[in-house]
Amino acid sequence: MARIVPIARSSALLFAAACAAPPPTPQPPALPPRADKVLPLPGEAFVLAGREAFVLLPAAPAPGPLPWVLYAPTLPGLPSGAEAWLFERLLQRGVAIADIDVGESYGSAAGAGLYDALYDHLVGARGFALRAVLLARSRGGLMTLAWGADRPERVAAFAGIYPVCDLRSYPGLAKAAPARGLDEAALLAALPQHNPVERLERLARAGVPFFCVHGDVDTLVPLAANSQELCARVRAADDRAELEVLVGRGHDMDPGFFRSERMLAFVLQKLDR
Repeated sequence: MARIVPIARSSALLFAAACAAPPPTPQPPALPPRADKVLPLPGEAFVLAGREAFVLLPAAPAPGPLPWVLYAPTLPGLPSGAEAWLFERLLQRGVAIADIDVGESYGSAAGAGLYDALYDHLVGARGFALRAVLLARSRGGLMTLAWGADRPERVAAFAGIYPVCDLRSYPGLAKAAPARGLDEAALLAALPQHNPVERLERLARAGVPFFCVHGDVDTLVPLAANSQELCARVRAADDRAELEVLVGRGHDMDPGFFRSERMLAFVLQKLDR
């Protein structure tokens, strides 16, 4: 004869069993979908906020928050093999490298918003350090400096390879204005609010150090209007700027730009560890 268990007692037993069951194992956050971007070294390419992004991770990271470099620009073909020497040495020392394709944003707010998405993902989901070293090649200077100008607490240092710092020298106001929803006249009238070289005060006040390597015959991104002016402005406020000038070099692929021992030492010293 079947045994009849009172309903109240049965409910109590089920409740007790449910309480005794172990809690579900927390699942790690889902990684973004992969992308097909070709990288100069083995790494992970993925899609974030509708844009291609990448990370290069050290083989043996140290415990704790992961020190990292935010590289720019990430565009078709960039980063390239020219950056491999520097990237390899950073990875060997436990440093990650990452970026997201912000397009030809020329330091606009739209581009900065994409960097925010990458930062939140890397720091929030992957355990990256709170401050990144900004590593800019050419027009990557506009992108990283504009982002860092409003977020100095997220910046450990800035290092630039012939970085663009002044919109007037490259790409010119007529070309930079549409990225901000402005025409050339409106951008000129509000230039101090948009031009990275004129927006360094918060970074300098926060003690962010700068390093630039630049050729003295660069006609595309002239030394005087860009790295030299940036370093002069930072030195006037805080004296934390170094400038390495390559004599007789322009905006080219000379190894002196991409294999600068001084720049490598600077980046490694300034990392957020």
